Amino acid sequence: MSAPGIDPRVLDALQSASSLELFQLSTLIERLLADPRRIIAVRKDMHLGQTVRFVDWRDGSLREGKVVAMREAQVTLQDLRERKEWKLPYAAIEPPPPDPAAPPQAVEPEPPAPTRPTRNDFRCGEKVAFEDKYLQTVVGIIVRINSRTATIDPGDGSHWRVGFALLRHVLDV
Repeated sequence: MSAPGIDPRVLDALQSASSLELFQLSTLIERLLADPRRIIAVRKDMHLGQTVRFVDWRDGSLREGKVVAMREAQVTLQDLRERKEWKLPYAAIEPPPPDPAAPPQAVEPEPPAPTRPTRNDFRCGEKVAFEDKYLQTVVGIIVRINSRTATIDPGDGSHWRVGFALLRHVLDV
């Protein structure tokens, strides 16, 4: 068995691997190919109507096709030779060369993550809010502060013990 573009030594090593080893390798490869960074690397220079090269899974050869549709995890191409449509993962596409006419994109630094509230950010008697397990907002007054939680009285006769990271201040206007 010969596959175009694959080192014969790698192919020999795969032939002598056990089925379990091949399965483990297969799951690792699938996980790597599904990485959003890899998908973005291919998609960033693609556009509808563009001609790209892709791998024909039947024989491993490279073919040319026109981009017809772009989805989140796959692209639809029209094969230029057979006029057949292919729905392929972005991993099967040869990344198109960057457009030299396009201006370079400035990479904005990621804004720093907001700091999580701590015990020192809250006092008894302050009005706070949080989401319960049903994602309903509960507003109440802090009646007690412990080392890791605050006890909140929403005024309906119940009391809640909530971690400080889940609380946010409520401003009365």
